Amino acid sequence: MAPTRTLGNSDVSVSPIGLGGNVFGWTADEPTAHRILDAYVDAGGNFIDTADGYSHWAEGHVGGESEAVIGSWLADRGRRDDVIIATKVATKPGREGLAAGNIRTALDESLERLHTDHVDVYYAHYDDPNTPLEETVAAFEEARVAGKTRHVALSNYTPDRVEEWCAIAAANDFAAPVALQPHYNLVHRHDVEGPGNRGEVAAAHQLGMVPYFALASGFLTGKYRPAAATGAEVASPRGGWVEDYLRPECFAVVDVLREVAAAHDVAPAAVALAWLRDRPGVVAPLASARTLEQLGPIVDALTLTLTADETAALTRASDQV
Repeated sequence: MAPTRTLGNSDVSVSPIGLGGNVFGWTADEPTAHRILDAYVDAGGNFIDTADGYSHWAEGHVGGESEAVIGSWLADRGRRDDVIIATKVATKPGREGLAAGNIRTALDESLERLHTDHVDVYYAHYDDPNTPLEETVAAFEEARVAGKTRHVALSNYTPDRVEEWCAIAAANDFAAPVALQPHYNLVHRHDVEGPGNRGEVAAAHQLGMVPYFALASGFLTGKYRPAAATGAEVASPRGGWVEDYLRPECFAVVDVLREVAAAHDVAPAAVALAWLRDRPGVVAPLASARTLEQLGPIVDALTLTLTADETAALTRASDQV
């Protein structure tokens, strides 16, 4: 079994690498996704992350596809008690935002798709400036008290809004959030690390950080080469998301990843995940896999141990980004 970590100030024990479900029902069809879920759990993983909006951006999709695939796996395998399920609300077309009525309806629909009577961690996916935060916080507490969710969490919230949410919860004796999900990886650190950033507010409120884009949309797997920076289109469903990384200082990070990976006989992605896993405040980076081959580095990262020198070399290269 892989080791586990406590998620923030909660009683939830999660694997040190979470499995992102954004590709399920999109670039990974249902049978493939089921095999990936089987292999991840068989390797000791237990933390599965999704959202009601996944994958509405794909042609012909309406959102909920990922939850439905995970739900069919849960129903077929009967392994609900073996996993921690996290999902989110705010982005599904027709269920946008964080008004109380929308949260109630969206959560019930998520539970139906997931074939479960509760989710372990329920995220506010994006802040909703059009709904009073007091209304949203109360709705999350209502869901928790009803037993439909176990814990509250926040994704993409600014430090100021995290502070506001926590103050509202405290003033009303509501459960505080237990996790914060930021965009964070070796080539994207600026809005997480340092004074006043997300890492600081997470530490102040005992929120476990669960970074997404942990592999920089695939850039940190090492599959992109400097030649891609000549302006040629990046051929990948998520290729457009890596364009900002096609710079010499980012490729220098990948060079160090390759060196460290060779020393451990693992893929660069496993090293990138292990570095992020061990950053202050991080509980479990998220990574997705659309094939069993891509799952390999995620499984390796559950137990990979980097030396202090290797970690320092990666951090030095990352500092230049």
